[in-house]
Amino acid sequence: MKQSQLFQKTEKNVNKADISINAQLLTKAGYVSQLMAGVYSYLPLGLKVLLKIENIIREEMMKVGGQEVLLPALQPREIWDKTGRWDTVDVLFKLKGARDRDLALGPTHEEVVTPLASTIINSYKELPLAVFQIQSKFRNEQRAKSGLLRGREFRMKDMYSFHTDEDEMSTFYNKVAEAYMNVYNRCGIGQITLFTYAIGGTFAKYSHEFQTITESGEDIVYRIPGTNTAINKELMDDIEALNEIIPNYQVGDESKLEQLKAIEVGNIFRLGTKFSDAFDLKYTDKDGKLNGVVMGCYGLGPSRVMGTIAECLSDDKGLVWPEEIAPFKIHLISLAFDDQEVKICNDIYDLLLQNNIEVLYDDRKEIRSGTKLADADLLGIPNRLVVSKRTLADHSVEWKKRTGNETVSLPISAIVSQFASSK
Repeated sequence: MKQSQLFQKTEKNVNKADISINAQLLTKAGYVSQLMAGVYSYLPLGLKVLLKIENIIREEMMKVGGQEVLLPALQPREIWDKTGRWDTVDVLFKLKGARDRDLALGPTHEEVVTPLASTIINSYKELPLAVFQIQSKFRNEQRAKSGLLRGREFRMKDMYSFHTDEDEMSTFYNKVAEAYMNVYNRCGIGQITLFTYAIGGTFAKYSHEFQTITESGEDIVYRIPGTNTAINKELMDDIEALNEIIPNYQVGDESKLEQLKAIEVGNIFRLGTKFSDAFDLKYTDKDGKLNGVVMGCYGLGPSRVMGTIAECLSDDKGLVWPEEIAPFKIHLISLAFDDQEVKICNDIYDLLLQNNIEVLYDDRKEIRSGTKLADADLLGIPNRLVVSKRTLADHSVEWKKRTGNETVSLPISAIVSQFASSK
């Protein structure tokens, strides 16, 4: 992609109303544009990052046996009345349809997927089963803030699993937990993301969250020393549960744990038969007896992960994208002036494209060298190749990794072999 043609521009000054790092940097770099509080447009670079995160999630959910579906965002009140949640979910967007019908925009899809599953599941032979989707969700947040971290419209992967009993569900639950960590590792935040015990609500003694450590996080978690396991602050008063997690735990022992701030980037829940009972979702076992289907729910927000990466991995110069989710592998920057130099830059760009190497080419004219280099740091693409009169004198480019300080002279003839093979 040529930067001169890109539907994007960097900004020096952005709205200070949202002081979060991810909102400031993603807006300055031209990845997103805020329409109103909690609602963003994704520009070409931002959409490329978002889609790469979503594809990683999709791949990992398929590995554990999830089948992808797409469920309606617009939902009738009747299904929410079935579960008693029309009046209890305080972030539900409600609207009126034709003939004064009550409708909602889905913040979650238990009420949609469960009756759908009841048209498919009849026998134990059809279980276990898991379906997932990646779509836009809606929450009527009173205080939408923190950029992509707390929005009114956001991207979400939600998966729902259906099982004969709790043991079968637990086996799948643990597989999904491992798959989530695979997602975070591939997205570059695995080393700072903790498997976290949280309050289970009406469904179970506790649920599990995935919390990414950062000083700008809104959640407080307590990490068990020497592990990547933590406990959410809201769970710390449940001594019985704490004793299951930490043997011989006693009041006051929280001082022995490491208190950290973090951002929640995913959660998984045991639903039991709450929703299957509401929609009469049952299966026939081997003895011909009807039983309620046991369910699990697994949420992971691609847009929230994107915001978290921007929040946690950036530096004082701008964004720093891990290579697997970066919009491009290479940022090719032309500091050439005469026609022959420009032709060589264009040839390098064409060569990269011909070898299917993702490249953003800063071919902009009348832009100062310092501005181009500063923009490159802000955009955060993993590899920067600079072409100038000096580098062309020895038929090379200047190569610098976004995460490094050293520059390397790379022969033009070696560019393709270097990046076609790199991971």
